[in-house]
Amino acid sequence: MIQDIAPKELDNHYINCQPEGEDRVVIFRGEEILLSRTGEDGTPANWDNDLGKEYDPSMAPKDLLDLPLRKSLPGVPDGELQYLFAISGTRYFLYCDTREIPESEGFHYENVRKLRQDTSKDVCFAAATAFHLYVWYRDNHFCGRCGAELSHDRNVRMLKCPKCGNEVFPKIAPAVIVGLCDGDRLLLTKYADRAYKRYALIAGFTEIGETPEETVKREVMEEVGLRAKNIRYYKSQPWGTDSNLLLGFFADLDGDDTVRIDEEELAVAEWFHRDEIPIGDDHISLTRAMVQAFKNGEV
Repeated sequence: MIQDIAPKELDNHYINCQPEGEDRVVIFRGEEILLSRTGEDGTPANWDNDLGKEYDPSMAPKDLLDLPLRKSLPGVPDGELQYLFAISGTRYFLYCDTREIPESEGFHYENVRKLRQDTSKDVCFAAATAFHLYVWYRDNHFCGRCGAELSHDRNVRMLKCPKCGNEVFPKIAPAVIVGLCDGDRLLLTKYADRAYKRYALIAGFTEIGETPEETVKREVMEEVGLRAKNIRYYKSQPWGTDSNLLLGFFADLDGDDTVRIDEEELAVAEWFHRDEIPIGDDHISLTRAMVQAFKNGEV
């Protein structure tokens, strides 16, 4: 999955520091991120993964991704760069100013949601995690309690109101992904009215006062009109592009297998036998890891 970057490790401990020349700078333009993409021969490369197409790991780009160095941005003051985290000693800073940094030789903007490859998985993970924090910083300039301007704490990743003392921490939204099984069959779905058109699993956010297991039952009933039993936890995954913590569960069908989809949420919901499932592991998403585990008979 995207967070599996071993032997490299994420250090998300916040430190109050200034950037140095070899630190990486993460620059967003909406949902786009400024990066370089070079082939094995060192020449610039470009590859666009259409969200509407099925992901084929064999067709993934083999080129290397990288982010701008601090020393390559001499016109950006240190005060516009916010420390994010480090990955095995490489420090990442977020460009926080509203002025757009233009594309330059070797660097161009790409949609952060399309960065799905093994070659530079640590960069993909850094980009997704940085986007999570970018959205949080972008949306929290003022106190929601009294309206005063927030300031950053010096010791922890927290925004604090100097007027009323309100403390604002990064938002993390728990959500479930459900592999609904019926013997050797797995239910696959496709979203309605979204750019993402690939097969997926049932998913949804945990609501107030709900356990994840209760979310599983509710989402299965709401999206496909089925009942779930024998709910068991599988794995979890941070998914920074949507500020989520994804919790993966498998569950068994309870009773009738007739699918009645919520057409506002789903375009397709189909049962597939274990040997006929049309998608496999992309080594990025929890959804695909769960599908592959079912195909392999591991669950």
